[in-house]
Amino acid sequence: MQHKIIFMGTPQFSVPSLEVLEKSSYKISCVYTQPPKESNRGYKLNSSPVQKIAENFNLVVRSPSSLKSDEELNYFKALNPDIVVIVAYGQLIPKNFLNIPKHGFINIHASLLPKWRGAAPIERAIINLDKETGVSIMKIEEKLDFGPVMKKVKIDITPHDTSGKISEKLSKIGAENIVGALNDILTNSAKFIEQQHDLATYAKKIEKNESKIDWGENAENILGKINGYNPSPGAWFVHNKIRYKIWRASIFEKKGLAGTIQDNNFMIACNDKSVKILEIQREGKKKLLLRDFLPGIKFKVGDSVK
Repeated sequence: MQHKIIFMGTPQFSVPSLEVLEKSSYKISCVYTQPPKESNRGYKLNSSPVQKIAENFNLVVRSPSSLKSDEELNYFKALNPDIVVIVAYGQLIPKNFLNIPKHGFINIHASLLPKWRGAAPIERAIINLDKETGVSIMKIEEKLDFGPVMKKVKIDITPHDTSGKISEKLSKIGAENIVGALNDILTNSAKFIEQQHDLATYAKKIEKNESKIDWGENAENILGKINGYNPSPGAWFVHNKIRYKIWRASIFEKKGLAGTIQDNNFMIACNDKSVKILEIQREGKKKLLLRDFLPGIKFKVGDSVK
C-alpha cells in the first residue's frame, strides 16, 4: 500500500526535499506552506517557493495563516497521513496535531542538534565562528526542536562560507537523505536517540538592528557576521552618512585604529587586524566588486566609519 505524506515547508531551503519526495514512490496528499506575502512595494502577493513548485507538480496546497482553528484540525485529520515531513515550515505545530499521523512528524533541521535549536541555526553557527554544522533528521515533539534524532550529517564551515552557501549545501543534504529516512521509519528500522538537552543552545531570529558592524570587535568576529548575515539582512556600516553593506570580505594583517580606513583600497581596521572588502553595496545601489566600487566613492585614508 502506498504511504501518504503531508509535506510542510516554505522557503527555497525546503524545495529540494519536496522535489525528491514528489519523484519518489510516496504519495504527497497535501503541501502546507506559509501564506503569500506582499512584495516590497505592495503591488502583488508573492507565493512561497514551496507553493510555486507544489503547484507546478499539481499538488494540493494549503497555506493557512494559523493552524490553531477547528477547521484546520479537521482538514488535517481528514487527510489521514501516515507521516508528515517538515522542512523549514515557519510555524510551530499545535499539540493536538502531533498524534494524528500514524508515524508522527519528521523534521529536517539545519544544525547538529542539540546545538542551535530555533529559527536561525545557519546564521548563528557562522556568527558564532563554529567550525562545523549539518543536518539533523528528528521527530517533532511539543517543545521546539526537542525531539529525538535519527540521523546527523556534518559539514565543515570555512571562512569563505556565507549563510546562503551553507543553506544550499544543507538543503541538498536534507533532500538526499529524506527518502532513506522515511523508508527506515515506515519499516520500523529507524533508531531515534534522545538529545542531550543540557547541551542545547538556541538560534534566535535574526533582527535587522543587530547587523551593524562594530569595528571595535576582532576581525574574525566581524568576518563571521559579514558571512552570517549574507544574504539577509546584510552586515553594514556608515561612511559620510551613507550606509554600505559588505557582502564578501577577508582578513588582512594590517593594524590600525579601529574603524578607520587604512589605505586606498578602502581597507578598514578592526580591534586587532583589518577587513579587506571584496564586494560591497551602497544603499539604493547594486552590489559591486571592490574594483568597480572605488571609482565612485570619495574618501581619504584615515577617515572614520561607523
